[in-house]
Amino acid sequence: MQSKKVVVRFKDGAIIKGKTSDLFPNKAHFHLNHHLDGKIDQVDVEELKAVFFVKDFKGDKDYKKKYNDEFHGAGRKIAVDFNDGESIIGFALGYSPDRKGFFITPADLSGNNERIFIVKSATKNIKFL
Repeated sequence: MQSKKVVVRFKDGAIIKGKTSDLFPNKAHFHLNHHLDGKIDQVDVEELKAVFFVKDFKGDKDYKKKYNDEFHGAGRKIAVDFNDGESIIGFALGYSPDRKGFFITPADLSGNNERIFIVKSATKNIKFL
């Protein structure tokens, strides 16, 4: 698998930017190659809120998310409310309440996030729209 740019957000609020090629929903760990110093860490998925697969590391902190894009082939529309108060709307192909995590494609194609891996234990509410 090719390395992808990610922004890793931990439940404690910490954020690390880097690249990964081995994040899978059924694995408890993955490897993160840090963006700034090239250091490689093994990351425990249960310590995370989410992993954001991004177009670029810079992003735009002033960008206002608009979760109203519709597209076919990305699964069912889903709303995710995190324990920290953040909410995201996207499309999920493989959501199952029994799994520890799942991927969504954000319903905001103009944003910096291409895909997001959500860690279920970091969520307060998940519902299909």
